[in-house]
Amino acid sequence: MAEATEEESTAGQAADASGRGVVAAFGQTMKTLRVRAGLEREELGRRIGYSASTVASFEQGRRIPSPRTIDKADEALGAEGLLTVWKEQVERAQYPVFFQGMAKLEKEAVELLAYDALVVKGLLQTEEYMRALLAMRRPALDQEIIEQRVAARLARQDIFDRRPSPLLSFVMDESVLRHRYGGKKVLRGQLEHLLLVGQKRDVEIQVMPTDCEDNAGVNGPFTVVTRKDGMKFMYVEAQNTSTLRTDPEQTALAAARYGIIRSQALSPRESLEFIERLLGEL
Repeated sequence: MAEATEEESTAGQAADASGRGVVAAFGQTMKTLRVRAGLEREELGRRIGYSASTVASFEQGRRIPSPRTIDKADEALGAEGLLTVWKEQVERAQYPVFFQGMAKLEKEAVELLAYDALVVKGLLQTEEYMRALLAMRRPALDQEIIEQRVAARLARQDIFDRRPSPLLSFVMDESVLRHRYGGKKVLRGQLEHLLLVGQKRDVEIQVMPTDCEDNAGVNGPFTVVTRKDGMKFMYVEAQNTSTLRTDPEQTALAAARYGIIRSQALSPRESLEFIERLLGEL
């Protein structure tokens, strides 16, 4: 059996500390190149489309720039690749170590199947819902880490705009849609967002009602990703650890189990109608 884990025993804060080191080193490099070019932060910001305060955040490692921003900064500073070589490391640093393997797979996926029983899948979360969940973490996360996690999670949602678009299927327990994490207003926004995403042609959202007598997902949440080369992966995450399995038998069984879950849940159309009813109850 082939099995890969992303630092399973590493705590989330320690993982983020490693990422912050990379981001801080990139920021110092960016500052050095800016000073060498004789530019103030305001001028660099104007050239790359950001305010001087945001440039300061990049340089001080408090905010992670997107790959596109790094390209723009490299060009604006005449760095000749000294900044762009950091792109992969900086992008990876956005995520806690235990999630980095899955983040990479999402970019390569032609199909993604996800069953969730605790919270709405990160790919489907609104920014307000993200912030509510991250604020609940114990021990509490630093504000800088929360900002990095939110930015990274929002960036992952580019998967919905990719062409050709992957096939995306999400099944979630009814209880997930009833938890008022962050309050009624946050939940309302989240449910409205699910209705919008559920109308996309390559996205199917289904609800597993609590009165369903059979649920093949009783063992907990999991995700199955199929890569362009046809290889399947099963991802399971809990308590700041994760397992990414590649064993053909296990991934095939996970995909089959997901198929059973889909058949037991409400259909996509019924699910969207169900979410509309929940909205009417708020």
